[in-house]
Amino acid sequence: MDKFTHLDEQGRAVMVDVGAKERTARRAKASGSIRMNAECYGAVKRGQTQKGDVLGTARIAGIMAVKRTSSLIPLCHNLLIEQAAVEFEFDDQGYSITAECSVKTTGATGVEMEALTGVSIALLTICDMCKAMDKGMEISGIRLLEKSGGKSGTFINPRVDL
Repeated sequence: MDKFTHLDEQGRAVMVDVGAKERTARRAKASGSIRMNAECYGAVKRGQTQKGDVLGTARIAGIMAVKRTSSLIPLCHNLLIEQAAVEFEFDDQGYSITAECSVKTTGATGVEMEALTGVSIALLTICDMCKAMDKGMEISGIRLLEKSGGKSGTFINPRVDL
């Protein structure tokens, strides 16, 4: 097992020095889901909630979160984000919406945390905008789907059906 890169020899938190690392194209994709009651799900899907365009707002919130990840997560590097997108998929049987966030940069460190943060904030935004209709919504399954670039190369999560 590799050592934790955010700890020094004494076990203290440090920001990883990426200054000497090669700049490569980096991509990451993360997903997660939110489950809600049938009434709330239908209103979101039809775009007929009291607060307006839930998914449009959640998409913008997710992209904004990608750009602010280094302000939210200690020791995360501030990155020049070249591309960020948030997409949604409806599950009519489970009354759930899956969000997927993809992020791209060229740099010395990856964008996995940015993709995970983007999908998390997109789902939390849906929850915030819909809480008047369903206080029991459930967010689950937030995970990295894939990443590419850098020394460790490509990773495709074998556990995508959790």
